[in-house]
Amino acid sequence: QVQLVGSGGGLVQPGGSLRLSCAASGTIFSIYSMAWYRQAPGKQRELVANIGSDGSTNYADSVKGRFTISRDNAKSTMYLQMNSLKPEDTAVYYCNADMRRFYNSPVRNYWGQGTQVTVSS
Repeated sequence: QVQLVGSGGGLVQPGGSLRLSCAASGTIFSIYSMAWYRQAPGKQRELVANIGSDGSTNYADSVKGRFTISRDNAKSTMYLQMNSLKPEDTAVYYCNADMRRFYNSPVRNYWGQGTQVTVSS
C-alpha cells in the first residue's frame, strides 16, 4: 500500500509563514512529478505548484515569489514553504504525486488526505 501524508497546516496571521510537508510511504520504486493543490470553500481545486523528478518547478501566478516547493528524494518527501501568507491562501492543501510501486508496474497518481491552512487575524 502506498500513502501520501500531508502535514504542517494550521492557523496563521496575514503576513506569516507555514511549511507544509508531504511524505510518501509504502512500497515505492520511483516518484516522478509531485505537486501541491488547494481547494477553498466553494471553489474548484487548483494547482499551487509542482516539481519534477529533476527539480524543475512551476508555480501558480497567485503564489509566485511567496511560495517555494522542494523535495527530498532520499526521504520521499515534498515541502511547500509559504511566506507572506494572505487570507485568500486559506484552503485545504493536498499533495499529489505520480509514483511507480515496482519496476514493472504502471505509473499511478496518488493524493494525500489534505491539510487545512487558515490565514486570519
